[in-house]
Amino acid sequence: MSELLFKQFELTRNYFLRNIDGLTAEEADVQPEGFNNTIHWHIGHILTVTEQFMMGYPKKSSHLPSNYLDLFGKDTRPADWVGDIPSIEVLAVQLKEQLGRIKEVPPHMLDEKLKQPFLGLETFGELANMALFHESYHLGQIHAMKRLLNS
Repeated sequence: MSELLFKQFELTRNYFLRNIDGLTAEEADVQPEGFNNTIHWHIGHILTVTEQFMMGYPKKSSHLPSNYLDLFGKDTRPADWVGDIPSIEVLAVQLKEQLGRIKEVPPHMLDEKLKQPFLGLETFGELANMALFHESYHLGQIHAMKRLLNS
């Protein structure tokens, strides 16, 4: 089962990266009517939340800058951004690097119980599945936003 989960991470992330490849900064920073955020925010949000779920960011992982929670965490938005904002190119590199770290997670960890349940999830494997669901959801948002931008 763990092999399938890690293969799904690879498939999903690679599709995500192909979907954002070639976006300009201007396109990525448009917030279409009816959407709460920009493509730029969604890219950073996926990176940040997956790092939280899979690597324990920010307490157990120092692979991302500490300001990413303020920029891309839950209930954040680009309108409130201040300070150093990473480009979509930097975020894409970090997404690729993160996939490498995810693929190094020992399969036995998926069976480990979480210290406390999160959204009804009790094991690390269930949390990993949630990370995949979450990434797919935001990929759908990006896809819809790109269609609006190109119409």
